[in-house]
Amino acid sequence: MEARLQAAEQRAADAEKRARQAEMRVAGIEQQRDKSQPVALTNTAPPAAANPVHAASASSAAVPSPSSSPMTTAAVPDAPTQTPEIAEGFEFHGYARSGLIMNDAATSTQSGPYLTPAGETGGAIGRLGNENNTYVELNLEHKTRLANGATTRFKAMLADGQQSYNDWTADTSSLNLRQAFVELGSLPTFTGAFHNSTLWAGKRFDRDNFDIHWLDSDVVFLAGTGGGIYDVRWNDRVRSNFSLYGRNFGDIETVDNTIQNYIVTANNFVGPFQFMLSGLRAKDNEERVNNGVRNDNAGDTGFHAMAALHNDSFYGLRAGQAKSALLYGHGLGAEVKGIGSDGNLTQNANTWRLASYGTTAINNTWSFAPALLAQQSRDRYVRGDDYRWLTFNARFIQEINQNFALAWEGSYQYMDLDPQGFKNRQSVSGSFYKLTLAPTFKVGDIGDFFTRPEIRFFASWMNWDSSLDNYASDDAFGSSGFSSGGEWNIGVQMETWF
Repeated sequence: MEARLQAAEQRAADAEKRARQAEMRVAGIEQQRDKSQPVALTNTAPPAAANPVHAASASSAAVPSPSSSPMTTAAVPDAPTQTPEIAEGFEFHGYARSGLIMNDAATSTQSGPYLTPAGETGGAIGRLGNENNTYVELNLEHKTRLANGATTRFKAMLADGQQSYNDWTADTSSLNLRQAFVELGSLPTFTGAFHNSTLWAGKRFDRDNFDIHWLDSDVVFLAGTGGGIYDVRWNDRVRSNFSLYGRNFGDIETVDNTIQNYIVTANNFVGPFQFMLSGLRAKDNEERVNNGVRNDNAGDTGFHAMAALHNDSFYGLRAGQAKSALLYGHGLGAEVKGIGSDGNLTQNANTWRLASYGTTAINNTWSFAPALLAQQSRDRYVRGDDYRWLTFNARFIQEINQNFALAWEGSYQYMDLDPQGFKNRQSVSGSFYKLTLAPTFKVGDIGDFFTRPEIRFFASWMNWDSSLDNYASDDAFGSSGFSSGGEWNIGVQMETWF
């Protein structure tokens, strides 16, 4: 979700930049025509309708008048030169989902995109008709454009997640400031490859993360606190991002210290191809005490690599879009989806992951979105362990009219897990199945996978091999009253973003 909002924001920023350049050329012509008259700089923003993400905020942006605004410049003899500021104003963006779920006996049930034993290592199964939580992200931004072409952006994100259905949940709230960062863009003293690049620092999700939304699984998610630079352009087709992030793994009880994990990343784009390489270091991570959750054999270094292809068609076969990625991680980089987020990985851990998804309109009535995730991880938490799983998911949307559609989704997951006793987990193998029907209401673009808000009613049927119930006593399949043989979940959910 964050990646899509940021992509839309980047397109708007590019449009604003082109408009600004044209504006400055006009100003230059006027100065040549009559150098004796001061030039008043005003804000001529592109139409809000050019980007629907910014349409709501553009109407509230401050547009100064030349006669009264302190942001207007005039030629004053012997006065110090100041760079005039042209405010773009505030923007508000958000994401939310909330719904009710129950089993066919109208009692509580187990649910979630990471419901299965493979979910512990990132094996998502599909989110449609399978979520029982309320989750909200509130994003507030302030953007400023200077007359010299430079831009600033401040963003703060508040997020909260809840499992309770009550109207008052303060006692169980997990309210968190997930992002707080500043960007400086198009600095006029930056030339060459750094022309129009963007500096940033603070706490954030990396701008170029991307995900498979209907699985609720990131393909790659880089986040933390740090700094970096975006859009170092080597030529028209090649650009690079460089960053340094920090994360924390917890305390070393024996030396009363906190482990800090540092991630250095080079993210390179060549046309539709993306090549990402990260190095990780968390000094003394192996000295943390094993209390049943932490791993006293954890590593302190690692690396992560990803090669991705971002298609502007459905795998080159028809109109649509598709994204595919192959990821590899070693040591602390072996958590390949959430880079640097798992401090229990051993120094010898190795993980491969394949991710691919696409969307396309089959005809005027039907749309199709398949997704594939597969992963193998060895020596992940203890020597000799082996986690293998594969998920195939497909969603169809059948448009009934401009406000109503039927969403059909099927998921299959196979897993072969050998944890070698880590956290008292047992070796298991088997398959999981899920089928969902979700009558869905929207105000428009009913067949588009990425337009919201929408309200869904749903019924999901799940079943799995009985051997998977033995993996753990504290996971969903090991819970009382929830076992193989067929389970129904029914409910209603809303989802929105803007």
